Amino acid sequence: MTKVSLESIQKLRNITGLGMLDCKKALEEAQGDIEKAIDLLRKRGAALADKRADKETSQGIIVSYMHPGDQIGVLVEVNCETDFVARTEDIKIFAKDIAMHIAASKPLCVSPDQVDQAYLAKEKEIAIEQLKTQGKPANMIEKIIEGKMSKIAAEVSLLKQPFVKDEKKTIEDLIKEVSAKTGENIKIKRFARFEIGG
Repeated sequence: MTKVSLESIQKLRNITGLGMLDCKKALEEAQGDIEKAIDLLRKRGAALADKRADKETSQGIIVSYMHPGDQIGVLVEVNCETDFVARTEDIKIFAKDIAMHIAASKPLCVSPDQVDQAYLAKEKEIAIEQLKTQGKPANMIEKIIEGKMSKIAAEVSLLKQPFVKDEKKTIEDLIKEVSAKTGENIKIKRFARFEIGG
């Protein structure tokens, strides 16, 4: 097994935000090659992220974002497991991206189960009227409405929205990526979006 220097371990730790032991093992396995060690840690991170999904996230950061023109502002709380990861550049960039996304995409809540029931009831009422106007039979309306309500809940929920910087990914996908990179459970706990006249 390759002997790795403390300097290399520290360098890898600074890049990845992971613990000394994880970094040491990855460097030994990658025979001292930092790039290979990063790839190894990222692959392990994806598997670890799934296992850590139920871990407590009592650390984190609150980030603010002011949209150009000072008409829209966002505060977002991102949680993780340790204060070490909370201070990493990866989490800071992720939180800023989320805040910018919230400013642009106007989600109403974090996840579909948090959508206001009064809002959904009103949307359902409008959708039923539209379908009746289109002449859809009553038995079809119920099936169509079910799908439509799920779609509406997803559209206004942050986690299900396509990320504004890369619409092939949802915010949920982005969380999984950051979680895999940091090796910790990452959660968006809450946000507040302010808009002049809104």
